[in-house]
Amino acid sequence: MASVQLFRQDMIHVVYNRNMHDILLPFGLLIVAGVAFRRFRINGLDADSLRHAINVMVLNIFLPALCIKIIYTSRIDTEIVLVPAVAWISITLALLLAAAAYRLLGEKFPVRPSEKGVLMLSAAFGNVSYLGLPVLTGLYGYEAARYALFYDLLASTPLLWLAGAPIAARYGEGRKIEVRESLKTIVSLPPIWGLGAGAVLNAAHIPLPAFVLSALGMLGNLVVPLMVFSIGLALTLPKVSHAYIIIPAVIIKLAVVPFVSYAAADMLGLKGIALASCLLEGAMPTMVLSLLIAARFNLDVSLSAFIIVVTTALSFITLPCAAHLAQLVARWA
Repeated sequence: MASVQLFRQDMIHVVYNRNMHDILLPFGLLIVAGVAFRRFRINGLDADSLRHAINVMVLNIFLPALCIKIIYTSRIDTEIVLVPAVAWISITLALLLAAAAYRLLGEKFPVRPSEKGVLMLSAAFGNVSYLGLPVLTGLYGYEAARYALFYDLLASTPLLWLAGAPIAARYGEGRKIEVRESLKTIVSLPPIWGLGAGAVLNAAHIPLPAFVLSALGMLGNLVVPLMVFSIGLALTLPKVSHAYIIIPAVIIKLAVVPFVSYAAADMLGLKGIALASCLLEGAMPTMVLSLLIAARFNLDVSLSAFIIVVTTALSFITLPCAAHLAQLVARWA
């Protein structure tokens, strides 16, 4: 038992010798490459079509493979429940705070329903897979990937369709979405099936041939660079007439949610890298998928793109701060 504890302490020491900027700068270059591809239309390819193709492949092939590999080779414990619980608390509170903030702001400044829907979603839902997964694995190693998957697939994604989509439909199209429709969407997501398959194989102690694990690893290794590159493909510089309205959403997303996520994780008894991962996942900028939700439900797409650009840019300042706090948290825990 002492040797295990010593090993974990050594791992934390090695991990924290890495600088957050050493993680973010390569990601920044990949994002810039995506932006450049969008700007110069290399070989005449349309950036939105390419991004859609990448997202389809990641969602249906590469991410499910990564889920199976990570969950199959990880230990299954109470963190599979506690980490999603943290995300449910954080995202729900963020939605409530954003709703209250824009209700008050709307009494003095014009905030259209299509804008309010975007701002609420942007304040609550972070880029916990597309950026969170590579950040966590870059800082804490392969084992930390499961925390990103737990946070996203067992909380953020279900809440996006159970709460986020109804909000988008209400403010964008003035209609309601049935819970059955949201549940059907969640159940049909391939990464959810990959997560479940990995858990079943792990719990049943079913041995997988080495070549299968190798193939899953090769597919899973494509997730991070493709996801980060697709962020660049999605970024644009839209024209927003009253940019000040994003300020409450940005503050909630980059300052309030990380604190809530850390407090909830600490309250639930998470320690070490699990606690630090929850803090960092809460600190992620607005999710790129919110742009697709905005387009699907007739929200303000330009405003959605603008807040994604702003929070992603600011995250290169705020994430190192959050990582430093996470470092202190994991050392104290």
